Amino acid sequence: MQQRDIKAKMLPLILSVVIIIADQITKAFIIKNVPVGTVYFSLFGDFFRIIHVTNLGAAFSLGNGLSSVWRFVSLCIIPLLVLLAVLVVFFVTKELSQVQRWLIAGILGGGFGNLIDRFFRPDGVVDFIDVKFYGLFGLERWPTFNIADSAVLVCEIALVLSFIFSASTKADKANTEKTN
Repeated sequence: MQQRDIKAKMLPLILSVVIIIADQITKAFIIKNVPVGTVYFSLFGDFFRIIHVTNLGAAFSLGNGLSSVWRFVSLCIIPLLVLLAVLVVFFVTKELSQVQRWLIAGILGGGFGNLIDRFFRPDGVVDFIDVKFYGLFGLERWPTFNIADSAVLVCEIALVLSFIFSASTKADKANTEKTN
């Protein structure tokens, strides 16, 4: 692999590091300044709030009721293995565009940000962003989340869209070549 290829593949990992740092700094601020269960700040009435909650489970508190052993395996070990596999694919595959590499780096940063909490915070992942959801999908409020969760969700959606767009572009190109 050429030096330029290595640099091009490594550069997006800066985003991973930035997300991890931003995530951990904001969580440390919340832990230090906001008692658990307390609203620290509200904006637009109660539409947007900063509140300190912890989550032993995954998204939407899934896995909260698992035994500590099963929770550790399913929410720490398995996600760690998945993130390491994604990291390997990130470096090995040549089919990813540079934009897709940046999006995957965002997912990795968010994933590792939450794993840090799961491994080193006995009370669970620190969540603090709380948004009113007006009863959509039966939710008065969206489940409280953090910077890592945001990075994962936004980057996953953008990555899926990039794959769809890429596949569509390739199909259009193939159809154009067939008709010429």
